[in-house]
Amino acid sequence: MDYLPLIVIVALAVTAAAARQFAESSWRWDSWMHDFMGLFLVVFSMFKFFDLSGFADGFQMYDLLAKPFRPYAYAYPFIDLALGLGYLARWQPTWTYVATIAVMFFGAAGVVRGLAEGLDIECACMGKVLHVPLSTVALLENVTMAAMAAGMLVMR
Repeated sequence: MDYLPLIVIVALAVTAAAARQFAESSWRWDSWMHDFMGLFLVVFSMFKFFDLSGFADGFQMYDLLAKPFRPYAYAYPFIDLALGLGYLARWQPTWTYVATIAVMFFGAAGVVRGLAEGLDIECACMGKVLHVPLSTVALLENVTMAAMAAGMLVMR
């Protein structure tokens, strides 16, 4: 199953974020979303770091900014990591939300373009370590992360 690694990562991030809520003996959705997004982004950045050059090659195939500007492809895993750590540390939440919305919607636009062009390639979202096809699942991932960030921005 192509999506099994993605399903496992999402399930683990959901569970780990929930465990923290139970450890605090309360449930707060905003806190859970911070933990989930932080864990998710940190783990995804890790896969990109395993083969940074391979990630950049794959990312340039469909990302709107990475395609003409390769340094962005190399910077992207660091952006994922910074956003993830920002969520986990609750650092500058408003700026973290805004940056997440911008990065994820921009990424979604690249996925839409790649899908419209009929690209039959792997999604670079999990680096070159795990193989997941570029599909509507990648689009859903970007849009969901942007929507969660937007929800937290509105709730703030």
